[in-house]
Formats: sequence, structure tokens, C-alpha cells
Amino acid sequence: MAFKLTYATMFNPPEELHSRFEEALRQVRANMGKEYGMIINGKDFFNDEKYEDINPANTDEVLAVFQKGDEKDAARAIEAAQKAFPMWEKTPWQERVHLMRRVADLIDERIYEIGAIVALEVGKNRMEALGDVAETADLIRYACDQMEANDGFIKQMGSDPLSGYSATNYSVLRPYGVWLVISPFNFPAALTGGPCGAALVSGNTLVFKPATDTTWTSRKLAECMRDAGLPDGVFNFVSGPGRSMGQALIENPAVAGITFTGSYDVGMGIYRDFAQGGYVRPTILELGGKNPAIVSRNADIEEAAAGIVRSAFGLQGQKCSACSRVYVEKPVYQALMERMIEITKKISIGDPTERTTFLGPVINNRSYQDYQDFIDKIYHSGGRFLTGGKILTEGDYAKGYYCTPTLVADLPIKNSLWKTEMFVPITTIAYVDSLEEAMQHANNISYGLTAGFYGSPEETEWFFENIQAGVTYANRPQGATTGAWPGFQPFGGWKGSGSSGKNAGGLYYLQIYMHEQIRTLIKKA
Repeated sequence: MAFKLTYATMFNPPEELHSRFEEALRQVRANMGKEYGMIINGKDFFNDEKYEDINPANTDEVLAVFQKGDEKDAARAIEAAQKAFPMWEKTPWQERVHLMRRVADLIDERIYEIGAIVALEVGKNRMEALGDVAETADLIRYACDQMEANDGFIKQMGSDPLSGYSATNYSVLRPYGVWLVISPFNFPAALTGGPCGAALVSGNTLVFKPATDTTWTSRKLAECMRDAGLPDGVFNFVSGPGRSMGQALIENPAVAGITFTGSYDVGMGIYRDFAQGGYVRPTILELGGKNPAIVSRNADIEEAAAGIVRSAFGLQGQKCSACSRVYVEKPVYQALMERMIEITKKISIGDPTERTTFLGPVINNRSYQDYQDFIDKIYHSGGRFLTGGKILTEGDYAKGYYCTPTLVADLPIKNSLWKTEMFVPITTIAYVDSLEEAMQHANNISYGLTAGFYGSPEETEWFFENIQAGVTYANRPQGATTGAWPGFQPFGGWKGSGSSGKNAGGLYYLQIYMHEQIRTLIKKA
């Protein structure tokens, strides 16, 4: 079987992936520090004010320099997208699919370059970085597949039984207009390219703004769109702080729809701001999670320990799908805990571009401080550190934001940290007397993104039926709560984790980017 890179298969890659990554990394490092413009209406735009993209593994290194866009840039980008919309909407859907498949092909061709940038920018280890880029291409292709599978979403309906007349009724899904995508730092490729691809394939025009910590990756995706031949104005890449550039985009009445991935508080603020327009507009929000793993007394302890640790500490816990709380039936609590401690203590910490590294730095100084604050709260709340609980500041770690992977026991179950999305490498563990008790704890929270379970086949069915989450896994050593892939595990959340009720990379996601028009034509017989 040919190797297919996904988050589930990345643990045993062919040697070629390493050699090609290392060659790309050398080339990327040789080009660090350059300045990049925004791309608006097909042209590069530069501002007087700039900001630096810093390597979180070595804060002395400036990776690239970007433009601090302002309200005028936001208005210019939206205006360009508005002007391009009538042409792009009327472009046959087959041609849009063709162009977007070319975008995906270019991403594949540049996967090692973009992957090296992701590793440097985000602090992802090389396999997670390459996975992020590979997922981006697959998300775009899946959107294209769904457009083709549904024949452009033009469907004939029933015919009215009219005497003396013939009637035809068609359902047509049509794009909304200018779509805004605001993406997060942790998956700067997939969570930019995925929604951008869906918006563009559907016939919307696009403005997208990345997180300021990871602008370089999104700039590279914009270059793929440009080089694939997308017409000027169809896509527009802007950069700048959320409080100025982002807010100006959100408040512009010409924006017809928005996709935002990020924290619950920021997302709810966007939701409320976007509701101030003249009418209801689609708002697709993915707002994080506090994802549980439940372990039965009948579980395979080795598989449970491996899956939980991978999901807890992959990308330093900076995933909305990270496994951040574990509920274990008491008879296997000690055995699971000991095995998780053993695996966690073997985790290699260091430069994320190095082949042997599993855990790199957290993204920035704010996350670095968050980790230390949470550690302090856990200590003063009676939690017991099984591993970690400290930052690394000596030697090779001195210039980076390095936090040790931390397993916590004995934290009182009513402590607020059991319900707080920490977004750092900390996971809490508790024993329970029954699976029903574990399920009650798992569901008693405002989030509902991902969840994992380890137990017998009969118990897994009970788990699937009762857990309140959008992405659920059972008996998965590759990741208890993480590792979704388009076409395999469409990704989205319930309750406070998501607004649409449909999962990205799945059967029903593309339709969210279009609204329905019914076309009835009556002719005399």
C-alpha cells in the first residue's frame, strides 16, 4: 500500500519525507527575514507599519516581516472581492473546481517548503507540520469532490400537476457574495485553506486574515491561489492585528458570511458583532474544546495510554481537539496512570524542525505565561504533578517558549480548570466508580468538540450514543481525541464548540457556504 500522510499514519513515515523536509528547511532558512506584502486584487500592498513574525523556538530569529494592515486595507480588500463576485459566481462550477484542484496540486508540490515554514512559525514537529499542509490540499479537494458529486448542487424537484401547463422546479444552491475567513495560529494551513477552499469552490469571493503569529504560512497559501490562476479580486490576503484589521473586516456590511476559528470568547464576540448588520448572515464558528477521554475497566491499557498522551501533548496541547481531561474507571486507574507517566517522560522536547523532536515550544509569550499561571493554580488547588509542571530555560531552551508536558492527578473534580480550555500541555486525570459517572462529567460542560473512549465493543456503542461531541473516537491508539482527516473524520463541534452543526471535510459542509434558490417555470402545454 502506498504511503498516505495523515495524522493517523504520520508515526511511521518513509525516509523520503525526512530528506525532502530537511532540504526544504535549508532553503527556507536561507530566505528568513524577508518582507512580504498583502495580496489585494492580485497586487502586493505594503504599509508604513510592519510587524515581525518570530520563531517561538528561538525568539532572536525573525522569520519574516509583514504589513500591519488597517481599516483602509480592509475596505480595499472587500471592495476588490465585491467587484470580482459577479464574474466568479457566473464562472461555471466545473471551471471553479478545475482552478481549485490546481491550487491543491500546487500546495502538494510545495508541501515541504510550506511544512518547514509551519514548523518554524508554529513550533510543530516536522510530521505534524507536513500533516497540516497535506490536510489543506485534501480539504480543498474534498470540497471539489462534493461539488462534482452533487452536480453543482442543481437538483430537479417535483413537477406540479397542472392541467394545461407543464411545470419544472429546480433547487439551485448559489454563493452568498464576499466571504471572510479569519484563521488561528495552530493550524495555519488547514484552518485557512479548508474554509477558503469551500468558499471559493462554492462561488463566493474571499478575504482572509491569518493570526499574526503565523502569517507566513497563509501568505504561501495565497501565492498558491495566485499561481493557480484565480482571477484578480477573487481571493484577497490581508494581515494585521485582530483588534484593528480583523474588527474592520467583521464590521464591513459588504461581508456576506464569515468563518472564524479560535477561542470561545473571541468567537462569541464576533457572532454578536456580525449580528448587528441589516439581516442575518451565515456565521461559521469553531470555538475550541475541553475534550475528554473515558477509559473503561475493560480497556486495552497500552492503546489507551498511547492515544491519550499523543492527543494531550501533540502540538504542545495547542489544539482545540487536545485531550485535556481523562476519566478512568478505578480498577485500571493506577495501571493507566503509570503507563502514561512512562510514555510522557520519554517525550523528546526541543527544536521542532529536528527529526527526533515530538514537543516544541508554545506559540508566544502569552501562552508561555498562561502555562505558568495554570501550573500555579493547580499547585494551590491541591493538584499533584505526575510529570512536568515547569518551564525549560537552560541551554538550547533559553531562547524559546518551552513548557514540559504535564499530567495532573488529584485536582478536585469541581475545580474550574476541569472546564477551562487551557491550550497548553496540561492534562488532568481522575478516577470514577462507573462509566455513567464518567459520562456525566464528560458532558457537563459548554464545549462539545471531540471525545475518546477505550473499552469493550458493547461499551463503545453506549459511548457513541451518549457522548455530546461532534467528533468521537473509540479504541484509537493513534490519538484519543485528535487526528481528524477530511473524508475520514469530518471535523466540527456541538454546543459551544461550533455553530453550524456540520463538520468540515464532510458531506454537509460545502452547502453552508451557499443559499438555496427555488426556480419554478410554468409553460402552457
